[in-house]
Amino acid sequence: MKKLAIIFAFCLATTSVFAQSTTARTGIRGGFSASNLRIKEYTERNPLYGFHVSAFTQIPVITDFLYIQPEVGYTNKGTRATFNVAGFENESKFKLNYVEVPVLATFKIGDFVDIHAGPYFGYLLKAAAENKNNIAGSSSTLLDTDNFKRFDYVVGAGLTLYFGKFLISTRYNLGLQKVADSFVAQQVLGNAKNTSAQLSVGVTL
Repeated sequence: MKKLAIIFAFCLATTSVFAQSTTARTGIRGGFSASNLRIKEYTERNPLYGFHVSAFTQIPVITDFLYIQPEVGYTNKGTRATFNVAGFENESKFKLNYVEVPVLATFKIGDFVDIHAGPYFGYLLKAAAENKNNIAGSSSTLLDTDNFKRFDYVVGAGLTLYFGKFLISTRYNLGLQKVADSFVAQQVLGNAKNTSAQLSVGVTL
């Protein structure tokens, strides 16, 4: 009888922990991003490091379990290539800046962990190329955005941990749209698509 009482008490305590009401949050997140282009023709590439920032909110679908999380934000994407031939060192960066609107399905595990996944819709604001070498120095050129697809379609997935009003989040994003649009851009980029990984910190309201 004593053992049954102990088991019952344990089950009751466990249930109360997991049954506590979860929180629908609104906040901002931002931080470090590492992006690249998926290009079959080229293998020696390095990630382009940049930043991202976004505002988000959560809308209950199934209370305490499933929420829709729309966001709006800004992010850097692109790729970087380096080479060293006979003492000639060169680094080239291809930068794409997007406004993005993710619409994520967010699954809550208690009030401390969110797992999220869903589609993104991005709009290209700016394209640029930077080149730096040990002979000619540095140069930067704005590129004609008409050479690239203005809209990007992405799927993303990640994990968020909450510590009171503060959060830490990771996310991986996989582009579905080709970056190049014009004939000239396609000759350079082929069927390349965006990819990026993000590490964020943030605060909820």
